Amino acid sequence: MKQEAKKKSIFDNPALSTKAKSANVKLFPEGALGYLLGPVLVLFSNSILNTYLNKYFTDVLQLTTWAKLFSILLPIISVVFIILGNILVGKLMDHSKVKAGKARPLLLLGFPLVILAIVAIFFTPNAIKSTTEVNQSIGVLIWVAIAYNLYYAIAYPFYYTSHASLVSLSTRNSKSRSLLATMSNAAQLGAIGLTQMVLPFFIKMGFLFVDSGTTTESGAVIYDIQASYHQWQIFTIVLIICAGLGLLLEYYFTRERITEEKFASLASRPNEAFTPKKTVSSKQQFKACSTDKYWWFILIFFFLYQLGGMLKNNSQIYYCQSNFLGTDGHYTIGDGSAYSGTIAIVGAIPTALGMLAVWPLANKFGKAKTIMGGAVLAVLGGVLGLFANGNFYIAVVAFVIKALGGAPAMYIGLALLADVLDHNEAINGFRSDGLTMSIYGAIMIGMPGIANGVINAFLSAFDYSTSNIASEQIRTAMSWVFFGGETFAYLIIGIMFLFMNVEKFSKLDNNAILADQKAEAEKEGIPYIDHNVRLMQEQKEAEEISEKARVEELKAKCEKKHLNFDEEEKKYQEAKKAKDEASAKKKAANQAKKDGKAKANKLKQEQRLASMTEAQKQEEAKKAELKLEKQKKEEEELEKRFLVMREKAKSRFASVK
Repeated sequence: MKQEAKKKSIFDNPALSTKAKSANVKLFPEGALGYLLGPVLVLFSNSILNTYLNKYFTDVLQLTTWAKLFSILLPIISVVFIILGNILVGKLMDHSKVKAGKARPLLLLGFPLVILAIVAIFFTPNAIKSTTEVNQSIGVLIWVAIAYNLYYAIAYPFYYTSHASLVSLSTRNSKSRSLLATMSNAAQLGAIGLTQMVLPFFIKMGFLFVDSGTTTESGAVIYDIQASYHQWQIFTIVLIICAGLGLLLEYYFTRERITEEKFASLASRPNEAFTPKKTVSSKQQFKACSTDKYWWFILIFFFLYQLGGMLKNNSQIYYCQSNFLGTDGHYTIGDGSAYSGTIAIVGAIPTALGMLAVWPLANKFGKAKTIMGGAVLAVLGGVLGLFANGNFYIAVVAFVIKALGGAPAMYIGLALLADVLDHNEAINGFRSDGLTMSIYGAIMIGMPGIANGVINAFLSAFDYSTSNIASEQIRTAMSWVFFGGETFAYLIIGIMFLFMNVEKFSKLDNNAILADQKAEAEKEGIPYIDHNVRLMQEQKEAEEISEKARVEELKAKCEKKHLNFDEEEKKYQEAKKAKDEASAKKKAANQAKKDGKAKANKLKQEQRLASMTEAQKQEEAKKAELKLEKQKKEEEELEKRFLVMREKAKSRFASVK
């Protein structure tokens, strides 16, 4: 029977094809434009909205003065629509059937949506009546609600869900994937850095929040909301250019090689049937997870971590403008922004240093204990911050201590989540990534809105306005939100993680998963290949394919530019040899250093033993034996608990394959 002609997609148009033509990932243009510059531009626009949109609502549209309940409920209720929007985009990706990819086409579809949403947010019809008066109408509120959800529930999910998937779909070469992941993370940090460290100083110069040049009888600065509104509209052009250009760069200079493999495979097997494995339903996953205390611990951890972090980030400008006097002796938005920018710059230092220290500590003490230790430090920093009382230097020291304490949660939280998922798989015989990551995603997406709702509740309760930014009540409230919110979150995390000992099961979990995989392979009559061996084989195959593609590309380049292939290949091989030799030399030096340290420790131990009496040696040997017996007993008890959990799960899920 004739095979039905494949339908053409709009993405098959050459004008929409990827500009990353290489079979291998290249630093330029793919890495530099598709994974760094493009995302930086889009994420910068989003970071501006996350950080300053609520400030625009409270200070320009003045929602907390005339629409208090609306300003509280809008970001909280919208969380529901934001979660649904992300689920919708996830389903669109799963059902994508175009060679351009699962994620990339959605970037292009999101292009007009993002631009339309940004325009809608900052071009509210008839919003401002005069330099000091806003239009307090239901029409303005309806427009704001629609524009807010158009961006956060529809437009941004089209971008971010697709963006977050691109690294995993880019290539099977782990080295190349690591390179792209590093650049993607750098883009995220760069966008946040531009927002928190640069923009505040432009606001200090009178940009976006315009000083009218007059003050109230109490000395409070009066802002020209009409001029501020128009400046935000001008700034909208910058946001649109950044977001639009960034989206196009990311679309054109990325490539989903793994998705392309699927199409190539189907093309070579047009008549082959495929029977998917039975999937585990969300209901079954929840039934498995809900009996695991560690699963609840890790979800509560992420809830508290994200809520505390968003309360801190989103209240930072309000805290700074209400607690620290400006150079003219007044509390102003501009001076508050400058203080906020300074705190962000100083706070970035312990965050960066924490990245270097966290993993060595986690390897020595365990992930949960490292997070717990960091939580204690964060609580101490937070308590100190509550007593700053307008002293900027004390506030900065407190912020630095808290940032250092929060580093473990930032860098190893997801790794601990992976341990929990492995434990869950070992107990139940199937993974619960789908349900767990959906809940995790909902927490990450929903917390900014909930945090803004909490902040607006305090601002509304104490009559916040541009002429009342630093009353005693507002100053106290923002101190508790900025320092207190995250401090309470870390206090609960620290207490909870006293009981977070899932890592004790790691060896048993790995052995159980390995045994289940072998049993499954035997049942299906196929040879079992160890996971690490398979990964090494796949990596080797990927490198061989990459090398073959490199040679073909070099040949094409030489033919086009009339170069001698043998000479160019020789140059490449010589450069590669020099690089490999340098790498081997560095590796050998590190190993020599490691061996020297081990030798020194051994010698130190021998000297210590030589200085001991026979009775002391016997006493130490006895202590070591008792310690070993205790450890063995603990391991036996742990294994008994593990086997009981496995048996209970087996009776619950006997029908799940």
